[in-house]
Amino acid sequence: MSESGKLVLLVEDNEDNRIVYSTILKHFGYSVIEALNGEEGIAKARAQQPDLVLMDISIPVIDGWEATQVLKHDPATRHIPIIALTAHALASDREKAMEVGCDGYLAKPCEPRAVVAEVQRFLGRPDAG
Repeated sequence: MSESGKLVLLVEDNEDNRIVYSTILKHFGYSVIEALNGEEGIAKARAQQPDLVLMDISIPVIDGWEATQVLKHDPATRHIPIIALTAHALASDREKAMEVGCDGYLAKPCEPRAVVAEVQRFLGRPDAG
């Protein structure tokens, strides 16, 4: 855990995306933990109580929609903001993201700075406190 105390859980099965998003979030001062599938994401969210989850939707084992629903129905994790990261960029996907409990939505491919901006919208800047 860094001094900022802001921990982001990145649930993403694509290694390139994980490296890019993780690197830029760390550059901006966030601590990042990673999960490669929905099941691992749920387990890490419960165990480590991150301040925010970046949830890819097309992930193995349990997809991002279902993983989000599980976390939002669990009293221990329902307070954690979840931002959907998805290549499914239709209006209906944005609606579905909100229905399952996502707090934010980013369509892929998204600029790394757009990811940081969305994280900052929920958590503020790590160095600002």
